[in-house]
Amino acid sequence: MPKALALSLGDPDGIGPEIAVKAWNALREDPHAPRFIAIGARNAVEAACALLKVPAPQILEHWDDIEAVFPERLPLLALPRAEGPKGSAEVTIAAIERAVGLTLDGQASGVVTCPISKARLYEQGFRHPGHTEFIAQLCQKTPYTGTPGPIMMLAAPELKVTLVTIHLSLKDAIAALSPDLITRTIRITHEALKRDFGLANPRIAVAGLNPHAGEGGALGHEDEAIIRPAIEALRAEGLEVFGPLPPDTMFHTEARERYDAAVCMYHDQGLIPLKTLNFHGGVNTTLGLPIVRTSPDHGTAFDIAAQGLARADSLIAALHLAQTMADNRLR
Repeated sequence: MPKALALSLGDPDGIGPEIAVKAWNALREDPHAPRFIAIGARNAVEAACALLKVPAPQILEHWDDIEAVFPERLPLLALPRAEGPKGSAEVTIAAIERAVGLTLDGQASGVVTCPISKARLYEQGFRHPGHTEFIAQLCQKTPYTGTPGPIMMLAAPELKVTLVTIHLSLKDAIAALSPDLITRTIRITHEALKRDFGLANPRIAVAGLNPHAGEGGALGHEDEAIIRPAIEALRAEGLEVFGPLPPDTMFHTEARERYDAAVCMYHDQGLIPLKTLNFHGGVNTTLGLPIVRTSPDHGTAFDIAAQGLARADSLIAALHLAQTMADNRLR
């Protein structure tokens, strides 16, 4: 049997505990579905189980018990939670640390993370830009020496996109673009498609920045001066990468059949088409780490938490993808 996944539950006041229970309830009777242990605040998980009218979680002390427990009760590695915002932040961080540690130690096959509230963590002194950067520090290395951290992929059955820049204003994202940064993103995408997705010869499409990919310089110089040199350098090394492509014509059905993943220059350029194609099934995947890490592609949704309204589709997809990636790494 493959090893189980470690699921950190995110902010205990968000929808993380609820969607974890819903995911377990949807998967528990399928012997081929990924197995996981939830890691987080006991009271939040017990409240979610009561809300959804399923058995209370099984508190585990031994990792080997997961398979025997999973069909009957949600396995939980319970962490203490103090009262108030400070207590919520502490258990959120502790769950991530524990999930990453178990995976680095080889006990878990990968990490899946439920949503966190960065604003709440910042209020309590959290100094990392986000989830991904914190996990990268816990891993203490990336596969490309001298490069600034891992990259983000959003994956759905219809489309996979990676982002050269992520959470920057459009003005700052354009200023940050460079041939080196684009080259690095394409390299990590290429290696991940081989190692994590089992593709022997990945095909990668690269989006242009400007309308019509710059129209030969008439609509902006970045496509020819910054993006094309990165593509040509990698093509010279034998990678199957092409572009820059006009962004408005590269995401329709026939166009997507030509490539396995698209590299996009900024956040919305990649996420708008992906979320239009599959809003509930997208998975946030971190590439360039020594461990597998996926996450549902949504936030904490405090406004609907503890009401039984949250959908677990994206978390279920994240669990399936994490297990597939972990299995591919063993081959």
